[in-house]
Amino acid sequence: MRTNPVRKALLERQVTLGTWLQIGHAAAAEVLAVAGYDWIAADCEHTDIDVEVFSALARGMHGRGPVPMARVRENDTLAIRQMLDAGALGVIVPLVNSADEAARAVAAAKYPPQGVRGFCFSRMNDWGADFDDYTARANDEIAVVTMVESRQAVEQIDAILEVDGVDGVFLGPYDLSGSYGVPGNTAHPDVLAACRTVIDACAAHGKSAGLHVVDPAPANITKALDDGFTFIALGVDTVFLMQAGTKAIEVARSVLQRR
Repeated sequence: MRTNPVRKALLERQVTLGTWLQIGHAAAAEVLAVAGYDWIAADCEHTDIDVEVFSALARGMHGRGPVPMARVRENDTLAIRQMLDAGALGVIVPLVNSADEAARAVAAAKYPPQGVRGFCFSRMNDWGADFDDYTARANDEIAVVTMVESRQAVEQIDAILEVDGVDGVFLGPYDLSGSYGVPGNTAHPDVLAACRTVIDACAAHGKSAGLHVVDPAPANITKALDDGFTFIALGVDTVFLMQAGTKAIEVARSVLQRR
């Protein structure tokens, strides 16, 4: 089984830089995989990426460096199992609001006796050829990151982080803003205070705090690091494509206007 440096970094609170993948095609995964990211997370919650599509994305990343991860569609045992069997070395689990829900996510990702993950031959263990080694090491290599997206999760953050097997949490500021009654206002004092509570709790428990820096401008990356985030997603493939496409047509039209 492949060693997972991202899980090690999460537990050591070391910075890793990843990105977000929403386009369900292996070519998009291949392009991003050679860019130099530490990890790439496929968004299976807010897109049409299912287990078949994720398998293709994982194949696109294979051998190119980044650790393949999946934000699963929900905190569900089968949803988590399937992505791991398809080759994910880590899962980001949405809408985890309590220690019990965190424990359920961890159990789904771990083989017995630590959890309830089912055994099988699949691509994660080379269709059984690497079964023994994968089974022996998977519980130590698979990363589990839970998402904090609600006021309830913030209020329960210490209990969530105390769950053995939760390697870090990933903040969802926009969902948090909605939960605090100020939809879209991620700069509202209540939302900022909630984020600070989560970051401080991660530091106290020796686990990583994650954030999606959608606009990876230097100032935004600097702020995320200064705030204490170490598990950082930079941009997203759809935005990269939109920005590059928009810039190209703007440049071309400005050239035409000067002719």
